[in-house]
Amino acid sequence: MQLIRKYFPDFSETQFRQFEQLEDLYKDWNLKINVVSRKDIDELYLRHVLHSLAIAKLISFKPGSRVMDVGTGGGFPGIPLAIMFPETNFHLVDSIAKKLKVVNEVVDGLKLTNVKTSHSRVEEINETYDFIVSRAVAAMPTFVHWVKGKVSKKQNHELKNGIIYLKGGDLDEELQEFPKATVYALSDFYEEAFFETKKLVHLPLKYKG
Repeated sequence: MQLIRKYFPDFSETQFRQFEQLEDLYKDWNLKINVVSRKDIDELYLRHVLHSLAIAKLISFKPGSRVMDVGTGGGFPGIPLAIMFPETNFHLVDSIAKKLKVVNEVVDGLKLTNVKTSHSRVEEINETYDFIVSRAVAAMPTFVHWVKGKVSKKQNHELKNGIIYLKGGDLDEELQEFPKATVYALSDFYEEAFFETKKLVHLPLKYKG
């Protein structure tokens, strides 16, 4: 929690309380349904919560906007972002039911009213969103194929609608066919060594009706 207060000191008391609750909720549910590795649970705020909130260093989602988290796993980056942006609508999607069971329990435990979940492949989702977020579930060409046609036409933010993707390592090869992609180093946002090789990619996508 010190990390959260260090980088996001302006949260409300309700938000700080929700972030504090995350650890107990995940530790409790992880004993029943293993969705986060033991090492990661011990460093939940660094490896999952702060990592997810890097997206908020790039953009402040507006009230009423719609964001889909693809391959949400245990609820990242969707749940931390939903705490931070309580008036933004988040749709967390995963094809593995046991992971979504944990997500749903955490959402209920935190009393988040701006999150819905779907046990589904993303290709089967027939809605559109301002932004599609994810943490390294596939190489970018594959991911773009999955989310084709799911980006809204109406622009509500200065940042163009499209994909915001958390990824690590060398991205040159997989971004070759996407000249409009912008890569941000998370080490520009955070000073912890964990973030040295981590990146954030924004790829604008045009609406295809």
